[in-house]
Formats: sequence, structure tokens, C-alpha cells
Amino acid sequence: MDFDLDETQQDLRKLAAEVLARDGEARGGEVPATHGGARDGERLRQAGLMSVCAPEEAGGAGLGPVELAVVLREVGARAASVPLLPTLVGTLTLARHGTPEQQRGEVAVAIREPGAALADPPRTTARLLDPPRTTERLLDAGAATVGSQGAPGETAHPGGWALSGRKVGVVHPAPAVLVTAAEGLFLTESPPTTPEYTSTGEPAATVVLDGTPAERIAGPEAVADAGRLFMAAVAAQASGVLAGALELTTGHIRTRKQFGRALAEFQAVTVQIADVYIAARALDVAMWSAVWRLGEGLPADRDLALAAYHAVQGVQALHTCQHLHGGLGLDVTYPLHRYFAQAKHLSHLLGGTDAQLDLIGALL
Repeated sequence: MDFDLDETQQDLRKLAAEVLARDGEARGGEVPATHGGARDGERLRQAGLMSVCAPEEAGGAGLGPVELAVVLREVGARAASVPLLPTLVGTLTLARHGTPEQQRGEVAVAIREPGAALADPPRTTARLLDPPRTTERLLDAGAATVGSQGAPGETAHPGGWALSGRKVGVVHPAPAVLVTAAEGLFLTESPPTTPEYTSTGEPAATVVLDGTPAERIAGPEAVADAGRLFMAAVAAQASGVLAGALELTTGHIRTRKQFGRALAEFQAVTVQIADVYIAARALDVAMWSAVWRLGEGLPADRDLALAAYHAVQGVQALHTCQHLHGGLGLDVTYPLHRYFAQAKHLSHLLGGTDAQLDLIGALL
């Protein structure tokens, strides 16, 4: 495979870098205390970055996994707390499996479940309402709530399904939520949620599904694909985080002096920064290989598992960056703490080191 980006991908990378840089300047270089408002995605939306993976018929660019990775790597390189990851994963999943009517705008993605690894089959279940209620029948009946036979009080929904289960780590919640279940992939509107706390301060929620009405997108085969796209997206953003932290730390040790010499002149320092570089390159190789294979329709599970493992291990590299910065790395007015928080957040989304080692072991 060729790791070089083509002209379209290079232009997309430049656009993402410019928009995110302007957004950072508008914020004064700081991440706001609260997220999720219109400002978080407005510049990205105006630039078309929120819809790069949506089909052209739905107003998007119709791009795929490699382009998703290109954009999210720039997000990570600036440790930006923006809702691009769930939006791109959701729109690309709908583009691959949904109908034109289902390929709507921005959606949240509900894949992770409490006490389960990301690659585990979902325990969330879906029940077909009897009889299924169609949009036309609902309009004819003029009803906002019509129970299915034997289930009074069910909220009517065109899809005719009801979801039960619990999803955690749903970042940047949106009114439309893409949910994985044992019976397939579903889309639901404004399900009940409870807030979660994240290391970055980004909004996240637990989605509580208790007979929640939903529309079926595709069968179980789409569930695995949605999980792969989610893993690829997290790994791509983690790749950017590690690259950004490496650049910041390299600049610091070149200029910071101790005992009259730059830190970079000390052998122990050069060995440690070399370890960070190796970690970043290992993640890059696995991540780009995985997204290329996804885009080509080739088996990608092993590449994704390696990319996820290196993404989780990236937290250790961030510890090294913190160590090389000394006390400066703990200053909240200095950007390194944002990279560290992002690395922890992305590692949490993947489930940690043990989960990735179990997945690699199962694949081998």
C-alpha cells in the first residue's frame, strides 16, 4: 500500500488544519470549560468538514475511511474538543448501510456498553413491534403515541422497533443516535440520557434504552462495521494527539536549558524522546493500514486491533512528554495538559490495554 495522501486528501488535511487553527485562535488557544454548543461545530460545519463522509446526494462529499482519518488526525494534533469523531463515524456508517432517507445530518454513536469490550457482541436488544407502524399509517391515524398490540403506551415510530439496554461513553450527544444491538443497527431520536464526566470536559452521556422506539438501519452485519469505523476513528485522533504532543515536546527540549546545555543534548533525554517517536510511528503505520483496508473492503480486524493497542499505549508516551516538560507540563495555561487529557479520553473509549490485548489474542 502507498501511505502518501492523494491530492484530495492533502487538500482536506490543509482545510482541516486551517479551520481548526482559526477556531483555536478564536478561543484564545484554550479549550472552553463547556462544550456542545453551536460554536463547537459551526466553523467545521461551514467548511463542510462535518459532512465529508456523507453521500453527495445528502449534501456531503461522499468520502471514506481514509479521509475520515485525515480529518480526525488534525483534530488530535491540536487536541481540539469538537464533535467531529461521532459525526464522521455516524455519517459514514449511514452512508455505507442506510437508505437515502436515513442518511440524515449529524448523529451521535452509541456502541460501548458497561462491562463489555468494544469488540464484544452488543447486549442491547431490539424487539419488533406488532404490528409495525409506518409513517403513513401514523399520519392517517393522527396519533403521536399509539401502542403496539399488547404493549399499550409504546411511542409510535416509523421503524416499528423498540430498544432495550444501556450504552456508555456516547460523546457529544445529538438528538439522533445510532445504536448497535444484537439484531442490527438502529437509529433513535432523543433517547433518555444521563451525563458522564470526561477527562477533556467534552460532553458525554449514558444512553438508557427501555422500550425506546427506533428505526432499523441494517442487520447484524452492519454492527461489526460500525465498530470497526469507531475504532479506526479513535485511533486516527489518537495518532494526531501523539504527533502533536511529540512536536510540542521536541520544541521544548531544544530550547529549554539545564546546566548551560539544551535538554536535547542529554543522552537520557534523547532516548526518551526517541521512545515517543517510535510509539507515534507504530500507531501511524497500524492506523493508516487499517483505514486503507477498510476503504478497500479488505479484512482489517488485525490492523485495527494493533492500531487500538498502540493508541491506548500512547498514554504512556504522554507520561514521558509530561516528564520531559517537568512542572511546566502541569500548567493549565500550557497546551500539553490538553494532549494528555485527550489521550486518556481516547484510551477510555477503546477500553484500555487489557481489552486490546484480549482482542489481539482472540484474532491470533
